[in-house]
Amino acid sequence: MTIHSTDIPISTFESAMEQFDEAAALLNLDPGLLEVIKRPRRSIILELPVTLDNGTLRLFKGFRVQHSIIRGPGKGGIRYHPSVTLDEIQALAAWMTFKCATVGIPFGGAKGGVICDPKTMSKGELERLTRRYTAELMDVIGPERDIPAPDVNTDEQVMAWVMDTYSMHERRTETGIVTGKPVFMGGSLGRREATGRGVELCVLAMAAHLGLPIDGLRVAVQGFGNVGSVAASLLAADGCRIVAVEDVNGAIADPKGLNMEGLLGHSRQTGSVAGYSGGEALKRGEVLTCDCDVLIPAALENVITRSNAPKIQAKFIAEGANGPTTPAADKILAERGIPIIPDILCNAGGVTVSYFEWVQDRIGYFWDEDEVNRRLALIMNRSFADVLNTSLEYKTTLRVAAFMLAIRRVSETILARGLYA
Repeated sequence: MTIHSTDIPISTFESAMEQFDEAAALLNLDPGLLEVIKRPRRSIILELPVTLDNGTLRLFKGFRVQHSIIRGPGKGGIRYHPSVTLDEIQALAAWMTFKCATVGIPFGGAKGGVICDPKTMSKGELERLTRRYTAELMDVIGPERDIPAPDVNTDEQVMAWVMDTYSMHERRTETGIVTGKPVFMGGSLGRREATGRGVELCVLAMAAHLGLPIDGLRVAVQGFGNVGSVAASLLAADGCRIVAVEDVNGAIADPKGLNMEGLLGHSRQTGSVAGYSGGEALKRGEVLTCDCDVLIPAALENVITRSNAPKIQAKFIAEGANGPTTPAADKILAERGIPIIPDILCNAGGVTVSYFEWVQDRIGYFWDEDEVNRRLALIMNRSFADVLNTSLEYKTTLRVAAFMLAIRRVSETILARGLYA
């Protein structure tokens, strides 16, 4: 595999499969079966013509990958970003398969994306793009086939457009086609906070395992979007000190602990943590190596690399983002004795509450937020214990243990169902 000087794989999918192979080597499974589990079931490339506000026609490229539907419908978000690639979407779909299996929910893995820059597009252009994307996928998505959700640069409004487009084609209202939609349209209470809450629960569980007191636990958060901001707020309420935060525009730090209420207000007002007067400005990237007890990378992939892994000072890492740590950095951190709560466990709170939303839509009965959070805590704590116990039994990292659990659960389903010939 060709590697950049920063050790980030050219292929994100290859990076995901390195993680898979390391875990699979500890399981006595047929190599052919492992290949079936690894490879995406279906990868779709779309050319999406959209009329812009100025009347010109522009062609956007989109993707939808269904990595696996063996344990249930495909599940995965749709991201709008200029750097979206098919390789990235295939990796994210694979991670979704293993994430759902790790926490034991009956979904497979899928992911979608469109190459675009939402910051330069009007609401009308985004709506037309979303509806065209959905219409092109009518034959492959559905509440029992493949269920999209929000991801980078998509939100409740985008999910409402997907739901409406699908429903208009089906000539009936189908709330179960997406999750992460507005509550008044069949969304679930607690869904917006779910990924960040799952990160919080994993941090608390890991701190307890390591014997670290929660009160005063120093936390640094890289990425202050929905996941990072919610995790930081919840951990601050638990008694932790949020000592550093970074977003795409800047970084801020205070070893005594940032005032989360003030920081959130500033971020909402200005769109960034940059310029917040209640802390000291840091250079981009310094949050990853600052002095802290817990590091939460909650932005995009491949931010912890061979270059910065030797400088990380955290006692443990909680992966709020998908694939934030490269395989080379993984090995360095393992050698240094810095445990990582892997993404396929740590950020699984979002897909878990998406599962709750799908269940509520199907039965037409909705839970209050306390019930959602109670059920989420039950699954996250049970899953953390499963991964930790597997790690201790096999004397391996938490990431390898999580992949072992996931691969075993997917393989058991394939073997029980058999291969249709």
